[in-house]
Amino acid sequence: MDDKHPGEEHEQIPPVEESPSHTIKMKTFSFIMLVFLLIIATAGLTVFALTFGDDKAVEVNSPERREFEKLYTAYDQIQDQYFKDVDRDVLVNGAINGMVDSLEDPYSDYMNEEEASQFLEGISSSFQGIGAEVQERGGFITVVSPIKNSPAEKAGVLPNDQIIAVDGESIQGFTTTEAVMLIRGEKGTEVTLTIVRGENADPIDITIVRDEIPIETVYAEMVGDKVAHIQVTSFSENTYQELLDAIEEMEAEGMEALVMDVRQNPGGLLDVALDISDLFIEEGKPLFEVQAKGAEPEIYMSTAGTKIDVPVTMLIDGGSASASEILAGAMNESADIKLVGEKTFGKGTVQTANDLQDGSNLKFTTAKWLTPDGNWIHEKGIAPDVEVAYPAYASLPVLDTSVELKDGVISDQVKTAEQMLEALGYEVGEVDGVFEEQMTEAVETFQEENDLEATGILTGDSTFAVMDALREKIENDDPQLQEAKKLLMEEAGIAASASEEAEETEE
Repeated sequence: MDDKHPGEEHEQIPPVEESPSHTIKMKTFSFIMLVFLLIIATAGLTVFALTFGDDKAVEVNSPERREFEKLYTAYDQIQDQYFKDVDRDVLVNGAINGMVDSLEDPYSDYMNEEEASQFLEGISSSFQGIGAEVQERGGFITVVSPIKNSPAEKAGVLPNDQIIAVDGESIQGFTTTEAVMLIRGEKGTEVTLTIVRGENADPIDITIVRDEIPIETVYAEMVGDKVAHIQVTSFSENTYQELLDAIEEMEAEGMEALVMDVRQNPGGLLDVALDISDLFIEEGKPLFEVQAKGAEPEIYMSTAGTKIDVPVTMLIDGGSASASEILAGAMNESADIKLVGEKTFGKGTVQTANDLQDGSNLKFTTAKWLTPDGNWIHEKGIAPDVEVAYPAYASLPVLDTSVELKDGVISDQVKTAEQMLEALGYEVGEVDGVFEEQMTEAVETFQEENDLEATGILTGDSTFAVMDALREKIENDDPQLQEAKKLLMEEAGIAASASEEAEETEE
Protein backbone atom coordinates (compact mmCIF):
# COMPACT_ATOMS: atom_id res chain seq x y z
CA MET A 1 0.00 0.00 0.00
CA ASP A 2 1.29 3.37 -0.92
CA ASP A 3 1.90 5.94 1.84
CA LYS A 4 1.20 8.95 -0.31
CA HIS A 5 -1.14 11.61 0.99
CA PRO A 6 -4.04 13.09 -0.94
CA GLY A 7 -2.90 15.60 -3.49
CA GLU A 8 0.62 14.15 -3.67
CA GLU A 9 1.98 12.47 -6.77
CA HIS A 10 4.92 10.11 -6.98
CA GLU A 11 7.67 11.42 -9.20
CA GLN A 12 8.15 9.17 -12.24
CA ILE A 13 11.89 9.02 -13.01
CA PRO A 14 12.47 7.87 -16.58
CA PRO A 15 15.40 5.57 -17.29
CA VAL A 16 18.62 7.31 -18.22
CA GLU A 17 21.79 6.19 -19.89
CA GLU A 18 24.14 8.02 -17.51
CA SER A 19 25.07 6.55 -14.21
CA PRO A 20 22.81 7.50 -11.31
CA SER A 21 25.68 9.22 -9.43
CA HIS A 22 26.48 11.51 -12.34
CA THR A 23 22.86 12.63 -12.65
CA ILE A 24 22.62 13.59 -8.95
CA LYS A 25 25.78 15.76 -9.08
CA MET A 26 24.43 17.83 -11.97
CA LYS A 27 21.17 18.61 -10.14
CA THR A 28 22.90 19.65 -6.92
CA PHE A 29 25.11 22.13 -8.77
CA SER A 30 22.13 23.69 -10.56
CA PHE A 31 20.26 24.07 -7.27
CA ILE A 32 23.20 25.78 -5.56
CA MET A 33 23.60 28.23 -8.43
CA LEU A 34 19.89 29.02 -8.37
CA VAL A 35 19.90 29.73 -4.63
CA PHE A 36 22.99 31.92 -5.03
CA LEU A 37 21.35 33.98 -7.77
CA LEU A 38 18.17 34.37 -5.70
CA ILE A 39 20.18 35.67 -2.73
CA ILE A 40 21.93 38.26 -4.89
CA ALA A 41 18.67 39.36 -6.48
CA THR A 42 16.91 39.66 -3.09
CA ALA A 43 19.76 41.67 -1.61
CA GLY A 44 19.75 44.01 -4.57
CA LEU A 45 16.00 44.59 -4.34
CA THR A 46 16.26 45.24 -0.59
CA VAL A 47 19.01 47.81 -0.98
CA PHE A 48 17.08 49.50 -3.78
CA ALA A 49 13.89 49.64 -1.72
CA LEU A 50 15.64 50.97 1.37
CA THR A 51 17.65 53.52 -0.55
CA PHE A 52 14.91 54.93 -2.76
CA GLY A 53 11.73 53.97 -0.92
CA ASP A 54 9.92 56.69 1.05
CA ASP A 55 9.11 54.81 4.21
CA LYS A 56 12.57 53.65 5.30
CA ALA A 57 14.88 56.36 4.04
CA VAL A 58 15.69 57.52 7.54
CA GLU A 59 16.85 54.09 8.68
CA VAL A 60 19.38 53.68 5.87
CA ASN A 61 20.93 57.11 6.25
CA SER A 62 20.96 57.04 10.04
CA PRO A 63 24.15 56.38 11.97
CA GLU A 64 24.67 53.09 13.77
CA ARG A 65 23.75 54.50 17.19
CA ARG A 66 21.29 52.52 19.26
CA GLU A 67 20.16 55.54 21.30
CA PHE A 68 18.43 56.89 18.18
CA GLU A 69 16.39 53.75 17.44
CA LYS A 70 13.39 55.01 19.43
CA LEU A 71 13.56 58.37 17.67
CA TYR A 72 13.54 56.73 14.22
CA THR A 73 10.67 54.45 15.21
CA ALA A 74 8.60 57.42 16.41
CA TYR A 75 9.42 59.37 13.24
CA ASP A 76 8.36 56.46 10.99
CA GLN A 77 5.15 55.81 12.91
CA ILE A 78 4.10 59.47 12.75
CA GLN A 79 4.92 59.65 9.04
CA ASP A 80 3.04 56.42 8.28
CA GLN A 81 0.08 56.52 10.65
CA TYR A 82 -0.68 60.11 11.69
CA PHE A 83 -4.08 61.06 10.29
CA LYS A 84 -2.74 64.16 8.50
CA ASP A 85 0.26 64.75 6.27
CA VAL A 86 3.22 65.95 8.31
CA ASP A 87 6.04 68.16 7.08
CA ARG A 88 9.31 66.31 7.63
CA ASP A 89 11.20 69.52 8.44
CA VAL A 90 8.64 70.35 11.11
CA LEU A 91 9.17 66.94 12.73
CA VAL A 92 12.95 67.25 12.66
CA ASN A 93 12.89 70.83 14.00
CA GLY A 94 10.48 69.74 16.72
CA ALA A 95 12.79 66.89 17.74
CA ILE A 96 15.76 69.26 18.02
CA ASN A 97 13.67 71.78 19.97
CA GLY A 98 12.64 68.99 22.32
CA MET A 99 16.26 68.05 23.01
CA VAL A 100 17.19 71.67 23.70
CA ASP A 101 14.14 72.24 25.92
CA SER A 102 15.05 69.17 27.97
CA LEU A 103 18.24 70.97 29.04
CA GLU A 104 16.02 73.36 31.05
CA ASP A 105 18.47 76.14 30.23
CA PRO A 106 16.85 79.48 29.31
CA TYR A 107 20.01 80.49 27.44
CA SER A 108 20.05 77.50 25.07
CA ASP A 109 17.88 77.64 21.98
CA TYR A 110 17.37 76.12 18.53
CA MET A 111 16.52 78.60 15.77
CA ASN A 112 15.26 77.77 12.31
CA GLU A 113 16.58 79.75 9.36
CA GLU A 114 14.24 82.73 9.81
CA GLU A 115 14.76 82.86 13.56
CA ALA A 116 18.53 82.62 13.17
CA SER A 117 18.48 85.56 10.77
CA GLN A 118 16.62 87.70 13.31
CA PHE A 119 19.00 86.60 16.06
CA LEU A 120 21.95 87.91 14.03
CA GLU A 121 20.16 91.24 13.55
CA GLY A 122 20.59 91.86 17.28
CA ILE A 123 24.31 92.46 16.85
CA SER A 124 24.10 94.31 13.53
CA SER A 125 23.69 98.04 12.95
CA SER A 126 19.89 98.09 13.30
CA PHE A 127 16.69 96.06 13.29
CA GLN A 128 12.95 96.72 13.24
CA GLY A 129 10.94 96.07 16.37
CA ILE A 130 10.14 97.56 19.78
CA GLY A 131 13.65 97.58 21.24
CA ALA A 132 13.60 95.35 24.33
CA GLU A 133 15.76 92.44 25.47
CA VAL A 134 13.59 89.54 26.65
CA GLN A 135 14.26 86.14 28.14
CA GLU A 136 12.29 83.05 29.12
CA ARG A 137 12.14 82.60 32.89
CA GLY A 138 10.06 79.87 34.49
CA GLY A 139 7.78 79.54 31.48
CA PHE A 140 7.22 83.30 31.12
CA ILE A 141 8.79 85.75 28.68
CA THR A 142 10.34 88.42 30.88
CA VAL A 143 11.85 91.79 29.96
CA VAL A 144 15.51 92.02 30.91
CA SER A 145 15.67 95.65 29.88
CA PRO A 146 14.34 98.02 27.20
CA ILE A 147 16.88 99.64 24.88
CA LYS A 148 17.55 103.30 25.60
CA ASN A 149 15.25 105.65 23.64
CA SER A 150 13.44 102.69 22.06
CA PRO A 151 9.65 102.51 21.50
CA ALA A 152 9.50 99.97 24.35
CA GLU A 153 11.18 102.37 26.80
CA LYS A 154 9.02 105.30 25.69
CA ALA A 155 5.86 103.21 26.08
CA GLY A 156 6.78 102.46 29.69
CA VAL A 157 8.05 98.86 29.46
CA LEU A 158 10.24 98.09 32.48
CA PRO A 159 12.73 95.38 33.50
CA ASN A 160 11.06 92.28 34.99
CA ASP A 161 7.76 92.91 33.18
CA GLN A 162 6.27 89.54 32.24
CA ILE A 163 4.82 89.46 28.73
CA ILE A 164 1.94 86.98 28.80
CA ALA A 165 0.40 87.71 25.39
CA VAL A 166 1.21 89.38 22.07
CA ASP A 167 -1.73 90.85 20.13
CA GLY A 168 -4.06 88.78 22.29
CA GLU A 169 -2.24 85.49 21.67
CA SER A 170 -0.91 83.82 24.80
CA ILE A 171 2.83 83.17 24.70
CA GLN A 172 3.13 81.26 27.95
CA GLY A 173 5.53 78.37 27.37
CA PHE A 174 7.09 80.01 24.28
CA THR A 175 10.85 80.05 23.85
CA THR A 176 12.55 83.43 23.71
CA THR A 177 13.06 83.08 19.97
CA GLU A 178 9.39 82.19 19.34
CA ALA A 179 8.27 85.22 21.35
CA VAL A 180 10.67 87.58 19.56
CA MET A 181 9.31 86.40 16.21
CA LEU A 182 5.86 87.66 17.27
CA ILE A 183 7.02 90.88 18.91
CA ARG A 184 9.29 92.10 16.10
CA GLY A 185 7.83 93.43 12.89
CA GLU A 186 7.96 96.14 10.25
CA LYS A 187 8.51 99.77 11.16
CA GLY A 188 5.23 101.66 11.63
CA THR A 189 3.16 98.62 12.58
CA GLU A 190 1.60 98.21 16.01
CA VAL A 191 1.97 95.39 18.50
CA THR A 192 0.07 95.07 21.77
CA LEU A 193 1.84 93.43 24.69
CA THR A 194 -0.14 92.14 27.65
CA ILE A 195 2.16 92.42 30.63
CA VAL A 196 2.08 91.64 34.34
CA ARG A 197 4.14 93.86 36.62
CA GLY A 198 4.49 92.56 40.15
CA GLU A 199 3.15 89.38 41.75
CA ASN A 200 -0.46 90.41 42.37
CA ALA A 201 -0.93 93.02 39.67
CA ASP A 202 -3.63 92.77 37.03
CA PRO A 203 -2.48 92.38 33.40
CA ILE A 204 -2.28 95.60 31.40
CA ASP A 205 -2.07 96.14 27.64
CA ILE A 206 0.67 98.33 26.16
CA THR A 207 0.41 99.15 22.46
CA ILE A 208 3.75 100.00 20.86
CA VAL A 209 4.50 101.27 17.36
CA ARG A 210 7.47 99.36 15.98
CA ASP A 211 10.37 101.37 14.63
CA GLU A 212 13.86 101.06 13.23
CA ILE A 213 16.03 100.33 16.25
CA PRO A 214 19.51 101.67 15.61
CA ILE A 215 22.14 99.82 17.54
CA GLU A 216 23.69 103.01 18.90
CA THR A 217 25.12 101.66 22.11
CA VAL A 218 27.12 104.47 23.73
CA TYR A 219 25.75 107.76 25.11
CA ALA A 220 28.05 110.40 26.63
CA GLU A 221 27.49 113.67 28.49
CA MET A 222 29.24 115.89 31.00
CA VAL A 223 27.39 115.86 34.35
CA GLY A 224 29.61 118.44 36.02
CA ASP A 225 32.47 120.72 35.13
CA LYS A 226 34.92 117.80 35.01
CA VAL A 227 32.85 114.61 35.39
CA ALA A 228 31.70 112.62 32.38
CA HIS A 229 28.86 110.07 32.31
CA ILE A 230 29.09 107.39 29.60
CA GLN A 231 26.32 104.83 29.30
CA VAL A 232 26.87 101.58 27.35
CA THR A 233 23.50 100.01 26.54
CA SER A 234 24.71 96.77 24.91
CA PHE A 235 27.85 95.15 23.53
CA SER A 236 27.47 95.08 19.75
CA GLU A 237 29.83 95.08 16.80
CA ASN A 238 30.63 98.82 16.94
CA THR A 239 30.43 99.41 20.71
CA TYR A 240 34.18 99.47 21.38
CA GLN A 241 34.84 102.10 18.73
CA GLU A 242 31.78 104.10 19.86
CA LEU A 243 33.22 104.12 23.38
CA LEU A 244 36.65 105.27 22.23
CA ASP A 245 34.99 108.11 20.29
CA ALA A 246 32.90 109.07 23.33
CA ILE A 247 35.94 109.11 25.61
CA GLU A 248 37.82 111.32 23.15
CA GLU A 249 34.83 113.68 23.01
CA MET A 250 34.60 113.87 26.82
CA GLU A 251 38.36 114.45 27.15
CA ALA A 252 38.01 117.40 24.79
CA GLU A 253 35.34 118.79 27.15
CA GLY A 254 37.64 118.56 30.16
CA MET A 255 36.90 115.12 31.63
CA GLU A 256 38.88 114.43 34.81
CA ALA A 257 36.66 111.64 36.16
CA LEU A 258 34.29 109.15 34.54
CA VAL A 259 31.07 107.41 35.55
CA MET A 260 30.68 104.26 33.44
CA ASP A 261 27.07 103.11 33.28
CA VAL A 262 25.87 99.60 32.33
CA ARG A 263 22.44 99.84 33.93
CA GLN A 264 19.77 98.13 31.83
CA ASN A 265 22.53 96.62 29.65
CA PRO A 266 21.56 93.00 28.90
CA GLY A 267 24.96 92.02 27.46
CA GLY A 268 26.02 91.06 23.95
CA LEU A 269 29.32 90.09 22.37
CA LEU A 270 31.87 88.69 24.80
CA ASP A 271 34.91 89.87 22.82
CA VAL A 272 33.64 93.45 22.90
CA ALA A 273 33.14 93.34 26.67
CA LEU A 274 36.72 92.07 27.09
CA ASP A 275 38.12 94.80 24.82
CA ILE A 276 36.35 97.41 26.94
CA SER A 277 37.54 95.79 30.18
CA ASP A 278 41.10 96.09 28.84
CA LEU A 279 40.75 99.88 28.79
CA PHE A 280 40.39 100.08 32.58
CA ILE A 281 42.70 97.31 33.84
CA GLU A 282 46.46 97.37 33.84
CA GLU A 283 48.37 94.87 31.74
CA GLY A 284 48.77 91.36 33.15
CA LYS A 285 45.76 91.38 35.49
CA PRO A 286 42.89 88.87 35.06
CA LEU A 287 39.67 89.84 33.29
CA PHE A 288 37.68 86.66 33.85
CA GLU A 289 37.96 82.86 33.80
CA VAL A 290 36.16 80.37 31.56
CA GLN A 291 35.49 76.77 32.58
CA ALA A 292 34.30 74.46 29.78
CA LYS A 293 33.49 70.76 30.11
CA GLY A 294 36.53 68.53 29.70
CA ALA A 295 38.94 71.45 29.35
CA GLU A 296 41.39 73.19 31.64
CA PRO A 297 40.14 76.53 33.03
CA GLU A 298 41.22 79.43 30.81
CA ILE A 299 42.05 82.80 32.36
CA TYR A 300 41.88 85.88 30.14
CA MET A 301 44.43 88.55 31.02
CA SER A 302 44.53 92.26 30.32
CA THR A 303 46.95 93.29 27.58
CA ALA A 304 48.96 96.38 26.74
CA GLY A 305 47.34 99.19 24.82
CA THR A 306 45.08 102.18 25.35
CA LYS A 307 44.19 102.75 29.02
CA ILE A 308 41.85 105.15 30.81
CA ASP A 309 43.84 107.01 33.45
CA VAL A 310 41.16 109.05 35.25
CA PRO A 311 39.20 107.95 38.37
CA VAL A 312 36.20 105.78 37.44
CA THR A 313 33.05 104.46 39.12
CA MET A 314 30.49 102.13 37.54
CA LEU A 315 26.70 102.10 37.75
CA ILE A 316 24.91 98.72 37.82
CA ASP A 317 21.37 97.47 38.42
CA GLY A 318 19.14 94.43 37.98
CA GLY A 319 19.11 94.93 34.21
CA SER A 320 22.90 94.61 34.00
CA ALA A 321 23.46 91.07 32.73
CA SER A 322 25.96 88.73 31.10
CA ALA A 323 28.72 90.72 29.37
CA SER A 324 27.85 93.71 31.58
CA GLU A 325 28.59 91.57 34.61
CA ILE A 326 31.88 90.40 33.11
CA LEU A 327 32.89 94.06 32.71
CA ALA A 328 31.66 94.99 36.20
CA GLY A 329 33.41 92.03 37.84
CA ALA A 330 36.69 92.73 36.06
CA MET A 331 36.67 96.46 36.85
CA ASN A 332 35.72 95.88 40.48
CA GLU A 333 38.08 93.01 41.33
CA SER A 334 41.08 93.80 39.10
CA ALA A 335 41.00 97.59 39.14
CA ASP A 336 39.30 98.38 42.51
CA ILE A 337 36.64 100.43 40.72
CA LYS A 338 33.61 101.03 42.96
CA LEU A 339 30.22 99.73 41.85
CA VAL A 340 27.20 101.90 42.65
CA GLY A 341 23.49 101.06 42.36
CA GLU A 342 21.71 97.73 42.74
CA LYS A 343 22.64 94.05 42.44
CA THR A 344 23.10 92.79 38.88
CA PHE A 345 21.00 90.18 37.11
CA GLY A 346 23.20 87.11 37.65
CA LYS A 347 24.11 85.32 34.38
CA GLY A 348 27.36 83.41 34.70
CA THR A 349 27.32 81.19 31.63
CA VAL A 350 28.71 81.46 28.10
CA GLN A 351 26.78 80.47 24.99
CA THR A 352 28.07 79.43 21.57
CA ALA A 353 25.94 79.87 18.43
CA ASN A 354 26.61 77.15 15.85
CA ASP A 355 25.36 77.60 12.29
CA LEU A 356 23.86 74.48 10.72
CA GLN A 357 23.94 73.60 7.01
CA ASP A 358 20.42 74.84 6.20
CA GLY A 359 20.95 78.26 7.82
CA SER A 360 19.41 77.29 11.15
CA ASN A 361 21.32 77.78 14.36
CA LEU A 362 21.90 75.87 17.58
CA LYS A 363 22.80 78.14 20.50
CA PHE A 364 23.63 76.46 23.77
CA THR A 365 25.65 76.91 26.92
CA THR A 366 29.22 75.70 26.53
CA ALA A 367 30.93 77.02 29.65
CA LYS A 368 30.57 78.97 32.85
CA TRP A 369 32.61 82.06 33.66
CA LEU A 370 34.06 83.31 36.92
CA THR A 371 35.19 86.76 38.04
CA PRO A 372 38.93 87.45 38.53
CA ASP A 373 38.62 86.40 42.19
CA GLY A 374 37.00 83.09 41.19
CA ASN A 375 33.38 84.01 42.00
CA TRP A 376 30.57 82.38 40.01
CA ILE A 377 27.80 84.97 40.03
CA HIS A 378 25.19 82.83 38.23
CA GLU A 379 21.69 83.43 39.66
CA LYS A 380 23.31 85.51 42.42
CA GLY A 381 24.48 88.65 40.66
CA ILE A 382 27.15 91.14 41.70
CA ALA A 383 26.40 93.33 44.70
CA PRO A 384 27.36 97.02 44.51
CA ASP A 385 29.93 98.53 46.87
CA VAL A 386 27.50 101.41 47.44
CA GLU A 387 23.85 100.43 47.26
CA VAL A 388 21.47 103.09 46.00
CA ALA A 389 17.90 102.08 45.18
CA TYR A 390 15.68 103.58 42.53
CA PRO A 391 12.88 105.74 43.97
CA ALA A 392 9.60 103.86 44.31
CA TYR A 393 7.93 105.98 41.63
CA ALA A 394 10.46 104.71 39.06
CA SER A 395 8.75 101.30 39.07
CA LEU A 396 5.13 102.39 38.82
CA PRO A 397 3.05 100.59 36.19
CA VAL A 398 1.95 102.41 33.05
CA LEU A 399 -1.50 103.98 32.83
CA ASP A 400 -4.06 102.95 30.25
CA THR A 401 -4.49 106.10 28.16
CA SER A 402 -7.86 104.93 26.82
CA VAL A 403 -9.47 104.91 30.29
CA GLU A 404 -11.05 108.04 31.81
CA LEU A 405 -9.95 108.65 35.39
CA LYS A 406 -12.25 111.25 36.95
CA ASP A 407 -14.16 112.21 40.06
CA GLY A 408 -15.84 109.20 41.64
CA VAL A 409 -13.71 106.51 39.98
CA ILE A 410 -12.13 103.94 42.32
CA SER A 411 -9.39 101.72 40.88
CA ASP A 412 -5.71 100.70 40.99
CA GLN A 413 -5.19 102.96 37.97
CA VAL A 414 -6.35 105.93 40.05
CA LYS A 415 -3.89 104.99 42.81
CA THR A 416 -1.05 104.83 40.27
CA ALA A 417 -2.03 108.24 38.88
CA GLU A 418 -2.09 109.66 42.41
CA GLN A 419 1.43 108.31 43.06
CA MET A 420 2.70 109.79 39.78
CA LEU A 421 1.29 113.25 40.37
CA GLU A 422 2.47 113.25 43.99
CA ALA A 423 6.00 112.37 42.80
CA LEU A 424 5.77 115.31 40.39
CA GLY A 425 5.00 117.64 43.31
CA TYR A 426 1.20 117.95 43.15
CA GLU A 427 -1.15 117.76 46.16
CA VAL A 428 -3.49 114.84 45.46
CA GLY A 429 -4.86 114.17 48.94
CA GLU A 430 -4.74 110.66 50.36
CA VAL A 431 -3.20 108.11 47.97
CA ASP A 432 -5.94 105.50 48.22
CA GLY A 433 -7.19 104.80 44.70
CA VAL A 434 -10.25 107.06 45.10
CA PHE A 435 -10.53 109.96 42.62
CA GLU A 436 -11.82 112.86 44.74
CA GLU A 437 -11.96 116.66 44.65
CA GLN A 438 -8.30 117.28 45.53
CA MET A 439 -7.19 114.86 42.81
CA THR A 440 -9.38 116.69 40.29
CA GLU A 441 -7.73 119.98 41.26
CA ALA A 442 -4.27 118.43 40.91
CA VAL A 443 -5.09 117.15 37.42
CA GLU A 444 -6.46 120.55 36.39
CA THR A 445 -3.31 122.29 37.63
CA PHE A 446 -1.09 119.81 35.78
CA GLN A 447 -3.10 120.28 32.57
CA GLU A 448 -2.86 124.09 32.78
CA GLU A 449 0.90 123.98 33.35
CA ASN A 450 1.36 121.68 30.35
CA ASP A 451 -0.88 123.60 27.90
CA LEU A 452 -3.62 120.96 27.98
CA GLU A 453 -7.37 121.47 28.26
CA ALA A 454 -8.09 121.76 32.00
CA THR A 455 -10.90 119.22 32.38
CA GLY A 456 -9.78 117.56 35.61
CA ILE A 457 -10.14 114.25 33.78
CA LEU A 458 -7.07 112.12 33.21
CA THR A 459 -7.21 110.39 29.81
CA GLY A 460 -5.55 110.39 26.38
CA ASP A 461 -2.95 113.15 25.94
CA SER A 462 -3.15 114.14 29.61
CA THR A 463 -2.25 110.63 30.71
CA PHE A 464 0.66 110.49 28.24
CA ALA A 465 1.88 113.87 29.53
CA VAL A 466 1.91 112.68 33.16
CA MET A 467 3.93 109.58 32.28
CA ASP A 468 6.36 111.62 30.14
CA ALA A 469 6.89 114.12 32.95
CA LEU A 470 7.58 111.33 35.42
CA ARG A 471 10.07 109.69 33.05
CA GLU A 472 11.88 112.99 32.67
CA LYS A 473 12.00 113.40 36.45
CA ILE A 474 13.50 109.91 36.85
CA GLU A 475 16.24 110.77 34.35
CA ASN A 476 17.01 114.19 35.83
CA ASP A 477 16.91 113.20 39.50
CA ASP A 478 18.89 109.95 39.01
CA PRO A 479 20.06 109.29 42.62
CA GLN A 480 22.45 106.52 41.57
CA LEU A 481 24.27 108.79 39.13
CA GLN A 482 24.43 111.56 41.71
CA GLU A 483 26.02 109.23 44.28
CA ALA A 484 28.55 107.90 41.76
CA LYS A 485 29.43 111.45 40.76
CA LYS A 486 29.88 112.46 44.41
CA LEU A 487 32.25 109.55 45.09
CA LEU A 488 34.31 110.40 42.02
CA MET A 489 34.64 114.06 42.87
CA GLU A 490 35.89 113.13 46.34
CA GLU A 491 38.39 110.63 44.91
CA ALA A 492 39.66 113.01 42.22
CA GLY A 493 39.65 116.05 44.49
CA ILE A 494 37.28 117.92 42.19
CA ALA A 495 35.54 120.87 43.85
CA ALA A 496 31.84 121.30 43.22
CA SER A 497 30.80 124.31 41.19
CA ALA A 498 28.44 126.92 42.62
CA SER A 499 25.49 125.49 40.71
CA GLU A 500 26.24 121.96 41.93
CA GLU A 501 26.50 123.19 45.52
CA ALA A 502 23.14 124.90 45.11
CA GLU A 503 21.58 121.67 43.85
CA GLU A 504 22.92 119.74 46.84
CA THR A 505 21.53 122.42 49.19
CA GLU A 506 18.08 122.11 47.60
CA GLU A 507 18.14 118.32 48.03
